[in-house]
Amino acid sequence: MLITTNTDKRRKIFSNKAHAREAIECLYRVQELYPFFLYAFVIMPDHCHFLVRVPFPTSISTIMRAYKCGLCYDLGIGAFWQSRFHLLMPEDPILALNYVHQNPVKAGITKHPEDYPWSSASGKWDVTDVVLW
Repeated sequence: MLITTNTDKRRKIFSNKAHAREAIECLYRVQELYPFFLYAFVIMPDHCHFLVRVPFPTSISTIMRAYKCGLCYDLGIGAFWQSRFHLLMPEDPILALNYVHQNPVKAGITKHPEDYPWSSASGKWDVTDVVLW
């Protein structure tokens, strides 16, 4: 599943490096509580993309609720998310992975996906290597 979630009014919450780092660390804490496969992610200034597989009985809604509420609490800046998230089941998981990793390049933030520190493309973060649906 490819999940996209936006900040309310597209506020650039994650332009702050400490907030971007906390967004990733919160993702891993949620993964410990509700195990799921994380294949790729990117934390953009005003939105996030996650490529995941969530095994039964956990639901994507449970994970996203824990993530969004947890991150608001961790940052201590009040509610900042849009109330919903977008979910897509990509036909080609490799194309979806490339889409996630190319986001900072398409936004003109960096020239190469691996140069963006708030992405699994950077190689600094643990993700599952093989995308399996």
